[in-house]
Amino acid sequence: MPKRLFSKVRFYEIRDLMQNVKRPRRSDIVLNRKRRKKDIQDLMVQKISDEPSSLQLSCQTEHKLDKVLRDKKYLAAFQTFLQSEFSEENIKFWLACEDFKSTTSPGDLRWKAEEIYTEFIQPMACREINVDHYIRENIKKSLEKPNLSCFDEAQKHVYLLMERDSCPRFLHSDAYLSLKCKSRTRWYI
Repeated sequence: MPKRLFSKVRFYEIRDLMQNVKRPRRSDIVLNRKRRKKDIQDLMVQKISDEPSSLQLSCQTEHKLDKVLRDKKYLAAFQTFLQSEFSEENIKFWLACEDFKSTTSPGDLRWKAEEIYTEFIQPMACREINVDHYIRENIKKSLEKPNLSCFDEAQKHVYLLMERDSCPRFLHSDAYLSLKCKSRTRWYI
């Protein structure tokens, strides 16, 4: 025979206790729901305002990438890091485009443009970069009369790729952190 969990005496005690409990009215229930909903909305607004936005994060990373590309020590460390990740063609292409933009002679412009195309853009190139077909075709058409801006779209694409993908990983790598630490303690030597 199963045991009873509540005896009759206990049941009456519980019923008497329940009478003393204040029962909420319908209006109280509705008001509490509204208060809870408002509290949740306030928490969400606070959470959103506390977290840095993705725009702020990308701007911070962009400034870091600019710093890395301008400083020779950081640039060398970034190149080594990209080599270890088998994506050094991105930085090599970006540097080749920067060199291409500084070209003044029209004769040099043509052969440098063809060299960049064969090394980085052409399908099955030895250091082929990851750009879409549309950009490839535009560059191929612009090689007939090369100008200083014929690789701008591809360079911007590669820059964004490095900014979003490679640079954040580099900024957390041991190579960057040790280089940053060395630059801080340099004045002690």
